[in-house]
Amino acid sequence: MLPIILLSLSGIALLFLGFQKSRALLLPATLLFVLIAFVTNFLDWGKTYMYFRDMLLVDNLAMIFTGIVLLSTFMVVALSGSLADDEDAQPAEYYAILLFSLVGAIMMIGFENLIMLFVGVEILSVAMYILTGSDKRNLRSNEAALKYFLMGAFATGILLFGMALLYGATGSFVLSGIGNYAVGATNAGGSMLLFYVGMFMLLIGMLFKVSAAPFHFWTPDVYDGAPSLFTAYMSTVVKTAGFAALLRILTVSFSGVYNFWWVALAAVTVLTLLIGNITAVYQTSFKRMMAYSSISHAGYLLVGLVGLSQASKQAIAFYSLAYSLSTIAAFGVLMLVARNRPLNAVAFGDQTTLARTDENYDAFNGLARKNPLLGFVMAVSMLSLAGIPLTAGFWGKFMVFSAAADRGAIWLLVVAVLMSAVGIYYYFRVVIAMYFREGQTDEIRVAPFYKIVLIAATVLTLLLGLLPNLFQGGI
Repeated sequence: MLPIILLSLSGIALLFLGFQKSRALLLPATLLFVLIAFVTNFLDWGKTYMYFRDMLLVDNLAMIFTGIVLLSTFMVVALSGSLADDEDAQPAEYYAILLFSLVGAIMMIGFENLIMLFVGVEILSVAMYILTGSDKRNLRSNEAALKYFLMGAFATGILLFGMALLYGATGSFVLSGIGNYAVGATNAGGSMLLFYVGMFMLLIGMLFKVSAAPFHFWTPDVYDGAPSLFTAYMSTVVKTAGFAALLRILTVSFSGVYNFWWVALAAVTVLTLLIGNITAVYQTSFKRMMAYSSISHAGYLLVGLVGLSQASKQAIAFYSLAYSLSTIAAFGVLMLVARNRPLNAVAFGDQTTLARTDENYDAFNGLARKNPLLGFVMAVSMLSLAGIPLTAGFWGKFMVFSAAADRGAIWLLVVAVLMSAVGIYYYFRVVIAMYFREGQTDEIRVAPFYKIVLIAATVLTLLLGLLPNLFQGGI
């Protein structure tokens, strides 16, 4: 509850700070606001509270997911120092929108009522539509924002229709009330057609938000067209909040009809893993590869949801943290590499726009020789995303695979392991380019605080890979 209030007030305060002629205060003020929200988030650890007439739940699990999105936001904002140097950027508005979007993410994490879920989804989604198109001079960014808005609005309509059908079937928007109806109706053997249709429409709307196939089609173009800073935010915070919401829905409301929906979710999981990993192999752009990588990691997180159990909660939380750390570090290095290369004129239909065309693998050729720190940070990130031992990503996959194994979904694990092997190929392409190929990369100057964030993300990735038990307990 406190983080929601603090972030809302902080966002308004940042808008007022934007009227100042100097932009120097915006970045430290935003970092301070996010840090305060992070600290206050854990003040009630070990306790459970309900707010807004029992529409919002705060417990240990909600605090952990909220902590992950706040930590991710802190790191993303810390990498945004270049916004102050861009005369056409509006950092006050960007930071305010980020904080407002966090309010929506926290609502999605702790909702106890479907109305609260809808409000959270809309707050987060509208903010992301704006940030995706924030580079107004770039036609790719404009196209990405328009695609994201149109497809997101359509998915939101499906989500809302599903909620209406669930209310019509159960007479309740409360998660526990829906769950009680599912158990009672199943035991009574009555018709549940309306309930099942509403359930699937609700899940389709949420699966769109987390980029699960076949609802992933917006992801590559949106991730590629959006500014890299906001792509990093979108691929971490939005995905973490979406899976936290899915976990709550499936655990509280739909666990009583697990035998009905798990096959459909398993099919979506397999499709997501296949499309995400195989399509990533053919990409030449690093950003598009990371977009399909995001789709594939949605598949791995879905593996944990298919094996729905108490272990799934810890597995999904750990995986979300490991994925967020690695992704933010990878995008941090990408932004430095791209920033040190010139803008080129790119044909876009019948118009021309300035864009960075060196976001492909060749841009990383020889990076580790002139910039050993950046090379090491990127290498650890790629190893973690690939699930190599001694990194956090390995234990994340191990935990979600274990949760599915407990349910006996061995065939699903076989597919997941095979796709993990495919993932090693395209992640290692970046490592090979940095360490084993000649390039024209010069030494890149890295701001001290920027460097600290990259080092912190790398150290946490290795620390959780060596000591995964640090994250266990309390859920």
